Amino acid sequence: MVAKILISPPGDFSLRAVVYSHGWCMLQPFSVKQKPFSLLYSANIGVNPVDFEITENPDRTLSVLIRSFHRLSAQQRREITGIVRTMLRMDESFDSFYTMMSKETRLRWIKNTQAGRMLRCRTFFEDMIKVICTTNCSWALTTRIVSNLCSILGGKTPAGNGVFPSPEIIAAQTESFVRKEIRAGYRAPYIIELTDMVASGKVDVEQFRNSARPTDELYREFISLKGVGPYAAESLLKLIGRYDHLALDSWVRKKYYALYHNGRQVSDKTIVKRYRKYKEWAGLLFWLEMTQHWYGEKFPF
Repeated sequence: MVAKILISPPGDFSLRAVVYSHGWCMLQPFSVKQKPFSLLYSANIGVNPVDFEITENPDRTLSVLIRSFHRLSAQQRREITGIVRTMLRMDESFDSFYTMMSKETRLRWIKNTQAGRMLRCRTFFEDMIKVICTTNCSWALTTRIVSNLCSILGGKTPAGNGVFPSPEIIAAQTESFVRKEIRAGYRAPYIIELTDMVASGKVDVEQFRNSARPTDELYREFISLKGVGPYAAESLLKLIGRYDHLALDSWVRKKYYALYHNGRQVSDKTIVKRYRKYKEWAGLLFWLEMTQHWYGEKFPF
């Protein structure tokens, strides 16, 4: 079955800028098609596995082409609309961010390219597992782990894609299976422990996306989870719209050294000090500056 949904994004929205905001677009069940430029995603809508393809039209609306085994109900269409809006951060306001960026000539490119929205997954649980899979390893290994989760544990869609498995499915696996078959290595017990807590109802991770709690309080809760260190915790904060922290890792440090210090290493305190004046937007600006070349050249994915 094939269906189409039209969605009207906010005026400061760019599909390409969101898709290429970071590497999530290359981790299953996301993928990117170049002609026409589209973001693809696969998911279970109830018991109905679906593939959907998101394309930006000339009038700036988004078309969502959906392929499913069974006809979609009106409620399922509304659910898919909500998923797309959530993943593309369409209901978050960046007005104050763009106003701040427009005050400095060197930063006006950010508003001009409508950069700032960072692609996120359908659920925060999926974001959390993927962030854990990025720690202390190459991007190639991250891609392999996530691909195995989807292809081995996820159900198949009409296009033959694997969906990201539910917490219940992952929690039902042994640590040995996740370590050896999913190739998660030392991350296996962390993945199992988190999914056990979510599947059992011990923790509701989805509430973090709309939490009114202070950022530092959320940071402390994230970092209390096994497998989530400072970089991972600060990365998770960005995916719920909290940009107070920079999320420093070896890749962005190297970019910063090259951009501002001719490759010479400086302390993390020096980096933090440079962005302190941007307050709640510091982490987002930092990320955009480290990836600015993606917007003027060919995107790396």
